[in-house]
Amino acid sequence: MTDFTMTTDADGVATITWDVKGKSMNVLSLQGWDDLDACVDAALGDDTVKGIIITSGKKDSFAGGMDLNVIAKMKEAAGDNPAKGLMDGLMASHAILRKIERAGMDPKTNKGGKPIAAALPGTALGIGLEIPLACHRIFAADNPKAKIGLPEIMVGIFPGMGGTTRLVRKMGAMAASPLLLEGKMNNPQKAKAAGVVDEVVAAKDLLAKAKEWVLSEPKIVKPWDEKGYKMPGGAPYHPAGFMTFVGASAMVNGKTQGVYPAAKALLSAVYEGALVPFDTALKIEARWFTNVLMNPSSEAMIRSLFINKEALEKGANRPSVDDQKVSQVGIIGAGMMGAGIALVSAMAGIKVVLIDAKQEAADKGKAYTEAHMDKGIARKKATPEKKEAVLGLINATTDYAALKDCDLIVEAVFEDVGVKADVTAQVQAACPDAIFATNTSTLPITELAKAANDAEKFIGIHFFSPVDKMLLVEIIKGKKTGDVAVAKALDFVRQIKKTPIVVNDERFFYANRCIIPYINEGIRMVKEGVSPALIENAAKLVGMPLGPLQLTDETSIDLGVKIAKATKTAMGDAYDDAQDEVLFWMFDEGRLGRKSNSGFYAYDEKGKRQGLWEGLSAKYPEADEQPDLIDVQHRLLFAQTLEAVRALEEGVLEDIREGDVGAILGWGFAPWSGGPFSWLDIIGSPYAAERCDQLTAQYGERFTTPALLREMADKTQTFYGRFGPQASKAA
Repeated sequence: MTDFTMTTDADGVATITWDVKGKSMNVLSLQGWDDLDACVDAALGDDTVKGIIITSGKKDSFAGGMDLNVIAKMKEAAGDNPAKGLMDGLMASHAILRKIERAGMDPKTNKGGKPIAAALPGTALGIGLEIPLACHRIFAADNPKAKIGLPEIMVGIFPGMGGTTRLVRKMGAMAASPLLLEGKMNNPQKAKAAGVVDEVVAAKDLLAKAKEWVLSEPKIVKPWDEKGYKMPGGAPYHPAGFMTFVGASAMVNGKTQGVYPAAKALLSAVYEGALVPFDTALKIEARWFTNVLMNPSSEAMIRSLFINKEALEKGANRPSVDDQKVSQVGIIGAGMMGAGIALVSAMAGIKVVLIDAKQEAADKGKAYTEAHMDKGIARKKATPEKKEAVLGLINATTDYAALKDCDLIVEAVFEDVGVKADVTAQVQAACPDAIFATNTSTLPITELAKAANDAEKFIGIHFFSPVDKMLLVEIIKGKKTGDVAVAKALDFVRQIKKTPIVVNDERFFYANRCIIPYINEGIRMVKEGVSPALIENAAKLVGMPLGPLQLTDETSIDLGVKIAKATKTAMGDAYDDAQDEVLFWMFDEGRLGRKSNSGFYAYDEKGKRQGLWEGLSAKYPEADEQPDLIDVQHRLLFAQTLEAVRALEEGVLEDIREGDVGAILGWGFAPWSGGPFSWLDIIGSPYAAERCDQLTAQYGERFTTPALLREMADKTQTFYGRFGPQASKAA
């Protein structure tokens, strides 16, 4: 069975069709490369063939890219000298695409050759666009749902199969930068306007138009293969090009803070490649791509952001029970969280009963969806008909009797055990058989389940705010939660297109358990006299999206005070209150964070951040001697990471994949690292344990090396080697 097959018609046009059996969208494997190469050789070597069309056997797509499972294993499969093995493999792939591009032309005169067109029925991503870029003309079907682009940068690599070199030479560095550095994807019409594809035609005419062009005896030599070629927008030493590259370097470092190796490598490949002939530029691109593949960051990002994320979304840890697809969901509480849950549910086609104590509040919750749809219409991402359909799925009411046909209840009321218990009783009187899920970020699920008729049907679902934008949902099993409830929650999360992790019930579950120490460590340093600017910038320079002080402002200082008081009450003398002095003082000053336009940061009247509040350093003066940047960064990272290890050690986490994916999607843990467990694997367990000992001696017992990490350090083990899915299979 081959992924590429070829047929030749009576007019001498060979059509190479890409169709990976058993997959809804084509992805390129190593075998696929060989199949494509064989088809191209056969077509170019057949004198009866006048031209070639490369297309897809999938109705609405060309290809989704390279199989990332293959990319993840490329270094491992490259032999004893992986850098050389990778480079040789990449150059072999470049040779196939270059063969397509040159198409049998005479190397000196550029005469002869057979025209090759790419005919894209729909989505073309990654290598699915790099192959067409090597063709002489790209035809795309007018499919508004199709996405065309090079999104590799989003998973820690860059377009390394000629996409970087060809796109820059076709469009110029400035025009190509959003597609390369941001992974921007366009529909066919926008892709044509940008200069990525050459023609957009009706889907029914796609192959006919491509064939018509192939038989028209077109000029097929690429501009960069002709003498006198000049790069659009200017090469690096052209006055205009010089400004482009200076600006690009500043932009990349500004956005990545220097912690994402793929972005720097891509920019280097573009800059250096622009100074040399095309074939040399391909070698430069391959060298930088090899450099990225050899960097553990790319392996970790691919594993966490694609392979592990996809596995969790497909139900890697789902109990073996029947399908639990939700047909109607009841949402109790129409505040910010409840309104957001109603929105994503209705957008997924699920009927919603949205309940609040007052009709006005319920209507306001439904209005959140209306406002969201209106924004979509204004941006041409939705239609009035879609808006009407979505709103028609939401019944906003105060009547609990409306819940009678719901198969899932999501309670999203005030974070108070008593309030939640009252609501649970009212719901179960009206709807006794539904699975009951409580949306909580801190309250113990096992305790809340005591108010339920059946603890087996009671589960926690922790949505992150804002619900419509945050990808992660944390599902929490109580001590008595049954498999059907877990499956119901997982299937619901899948329906609303979120990524689930499943954890066991302990204080703060997993996400908040890890993020609270990060916030607390930042606040502790303020009290110690560490410069607030150093704290915030250290966090960003190590890949955190927000510094701990800004994050506190965003989540609100009064919430931090509430959590601190509740935690102290629960833990008693075991509670470490070192950070409370600063937090409580801020609260007493009325500085509640962004919502009050005053917190660790100062804000203008429109709520725009103006920089760190000067009063902070006035109250807690900065010490004359400041700590090293790496010390601040390690305090912030280990504060989170050690809690992740303890969560695994204590059985809160059952799968390290959930720990890594949850950390990145839930609170933005340094995505370049692949998550806390991947980061520990990158730095190595022996070094991690040694560093913990140093931090413990200098800063306190909270950095004590967990027994599990100590044991792994003694054995020089990695987390994915010991706890990864392959290790589980081996066991």
